[in-house]
Amino acid sequence: MQVPIWVSNRHIHLSKADAERLFGEWFELTKKSDLSQPWQYAAEECVVLKWPKWEIERVRILWPYRPQTQVEILMADQFKLWTMAPIRLSGDLKWSAPVTIIAPNWNEISIEEWMIIAKRHIHMLPSDAETYGVQNNQIVKIKCGGERGLIFDEVVVRVTDTSKLDTHIDTEEWNAAKLKTGDEAEIITDWEVRFYSNN
Repeated sequence: MQVPIWVSNRHIHLSKADAERLFGEWFELTKKSDLSQPWQYAAEECVVLKWPKWEIERVRILWPYRPQTQVEILMADQFKLWTMAPIRLSGDLKWSAPVTIIAPNWNEISIEEWMIIAKRHIHMLPSDAETYGVQNNQIVKIKCGGERGLIFDEVVVRVTDTSKLDTHIDTEEWNAAKLKTGDEAEIITDWEVRFYSNN
């Protein structure tokens, strides 16, 4: 069975408190474009990531605000930033990488455990999970066809009551498989059911 694929570049989720520390009291993000998941958007505002000697500019902020600030980078960004960020699901931040975030007004905050490389995942409603025969946090494979078809392993199913069916991979993986907007992938499940663990 096929699922749609969405590409995700490096980005940052801010807490409300950290947004005000960076941009000022009562600050609100400005919508630029909708994301694939309901009620989420990419903002006009961007920040700079710095650690320890190099910088990555124009890292876009996503809305809504999160309880905790979280930075998601690409694998290649580690070499530019001279850091080692773990591959994790969103929200799994313990023992992740430190980084300094700089706003256009030069306000900055430094954080110790909030930077990761996003693990491949599929968003689903409970009804979707039933249709596909999978469970929340189950690890599956996805098969992408085309000229540079690939099978991606270690894709985590994320089931919530507010999800839209969608697979999220980053730009490096998207380019490796030569995918384009509107492409879909086939879910492949193993005989042995495995689940994501943050231990």
